[in-house]
Amino acid sequence: MDTTLLKTFLVLNETKSFSRTAERVGRSQSAVSMQIQKLEEILRCELFERTKRTVTLTTNGERLILHARKILSLTQTMLNEFLEPQISGTIRFGAPEDFTTFHLPAILSEFTQTHPGITLNVQCNLTRSLMKSFSEDKFDLIVIKKDDKENIPNSRILLNEKLVWVISKSLLNSVSPTGDQALPLVLSPSPCVYRERAIQSLTQAEIRWIETFTSPSVAGIVAAVRAGLGCAILPQEMVPSGLKIMNPSLGWPKLEDAQICLLAKDLDNPAVKSLSGYIEEKISINRKL
Repeated sequence: MDTTLLKTFLVLNETKSFSRTAERVGRSQSAVSMQIQKLEEILRCELFERTKRTVTLTTNGERLILHARKILSLTQTMLNEFLEPQISGTIRFGAPEDFTTFHLPAILSEFTQTHPGITLNVQCNLTRSLMKSFSEDKFDLIVIKKDDKENIPNSRILLNEKLVWVISKSLLNSVSPTGDQALPLVLSPSPCVYRERAIQSLTQAEIRWIETFTSPSVAGIVAAVRAGLGCAILPQEMVPSGLKIMNPSLGWPKLEDAQICLLAKDLDNPAVKSLSGYIEEKISINRKL
């Protein structure tokens, strides 16, 4: 089995687009189509249902996902063991605090164990601040959050993050976007993707709001919401117990997903390329297991 076919299969499943997959894997659109066709011939079944606008997995395609991820993970582990322990260097790595604490502890720990020659210098900050520092050559690799319509050259999608409104249960009967009072908001300081998303969605829905608490950390945001100081936006998978997810049917503005992406300064650097690929592979596997 040619693992490049499996990689293309997984990227196509993520992007749902042959053109975007071609950009991601560095091949032409026709070459991507031929790779998928070859994989279907090998497995003797259709993996995708194709229309002019959409690409969706068939039942057999869904069955293949877990196998493909396991094969690629095992292949990468083998390569790491035989080849990458020789790689050395220091990587200046930046990521948003919530993503780092929720997704990365085990991944970074495993990476440092399998790559003893690489030293990680990890810093957490808000996306806009990370991008500014990245442009000033202060980072080699960063994780960022962005709107799916925002075009950032060379960014590689890790996952789509579903965003939700949250509030403490004590405020359920006293705070509403359809009420007469301005909606109290718990926000991160500017510049922040979630802050921009919250204000934009409320403005478009013509809902009055007032900033009641500001914190640069997710822990501070959660603590303020729990204390009943206002509502906030959080990734759905990170909503802690004790907070209530609000339903858009009750007047809460709908929130578009955020894209979590990797942005590397120089993928020709073996250490940076190694960490970038490791994070992509592990995030992809963890999302399915």
